[in-house]
Amino acid sequence: MRYGEESAAGAALIAWYDRAARVMPWRVGPAERAGTRPDPYHVWLSEVMLQQTTVAAVRDYFRRFTARWPTVGDLAAAEDAAVMAEWAGLGYYARARNLLKCARVVAQDLGGRFPGTAAELRTLPGIGPYTAAAIAAIAFDEPAVVVDGNVERVVARLWAVEAPLPGAKAELTELAGRLTPAVRPGDHAQAMMDLGATICTPRGPVCALCPVSDWCAARAQGIAAELPRKAPKPEKPTRLGFAYVALDAAGDVLLERRPEKGLLGGMIGFPGSEWSAEPAPCPPLAADWQEVHTVRHTFTHFHLTLRVFVARTEGEGFTPRAAFSPAALPTVMRKVWDAAQSALSPQPE
Repeated sequence: MRYGEESAAGAALIAWYDRAARVMPWRVGPAERAGTRPDPYHVWLSEVMLQQTTVAAVRDYFRRFTARWPTVGDLAAAEDAAVMAEWAGLGYYARARNLLKCARVVAQDLGGRFPGTAAELRTLPGIGPYTAAAIAAIAFDEPAVVVDGNVERVVARLWAVEAPLPGAKAELTELAGRLTPAVRPGDHAQAMMDLGATICTPRGPVCALCPVSDWCAARAQGIAAELPRKAPKPEKPTRLGFAYVALDAAGDVLLERRPEKGLLGGMIGFPGSEWSAEPAPCPPLAADWQEVHTVRHTFTHFHLTLRVFVARTEGEGFTPRAAFSPAALPTVMRKVWDAAQSALSPQPE
């Protein structure tokens, strides 16, 4: 794209969005915008859920959350454990903790109303530059520059930016700002996201259907599918650990709550060791522990291998089986539970 073509390309993008906008439970589509404004609570909740997660995965989570907690005040009043249980499977549990912190600030300190500018939104717990810009643009029509992975890809191709990510982020944000209009900035932001998700995809972009292909420098040069370039990622390290699953005669389960700070902070799980290069065994009580399986799980920054031990024993502090829901566990702990089942016979009812 050349300087001065932004308005024409932006107009073509909005015209396409008006025809082809994706339908999402948290979105007020272009046909409804005349009489309905987006709910800032819905925009905020969806954007937090969508971080590192797909739209398809988030739809049902969003519906369950908003059915159970229809307003930010309802969410603010929720029990932490209930929110964590509903969040299970979305990963990045620090986001769920910040979700509650933010809801409580909005409900208790701001009268239940989200601030209307990106600058003010960034002062709230868990809201970074992207989320603040998205809420401000979509819910309040502030011409904030909204840049996620989809937008980076579209912009890199429009201007044929060959500098690799993440180093090119500042340049791509500046170029995205040149394309951001003063009118309908929220629809523009969502149009850019939709374009990147459905047409200007990472592999095999469908340039023949793209509403801004006439202005795309990468298409003209035949390199659209190669952009954006990315610097090589360092190899993820592997950490090791021990996990212990204990049941008593009644089928009650020994669980623990992880520390508030750190990975899976505040979540319920099975007792275990630290996760490190050389962890030390640390069974939670004396019992005939039997190693039954090895569980592998990948987090953002490392791979984890857990050696799973099981025991039938008696002790204090066991959670009644009727009150234990494996579905409420974080994914890695569900893997531990599933691995333990083959050795725990007879199976608890």
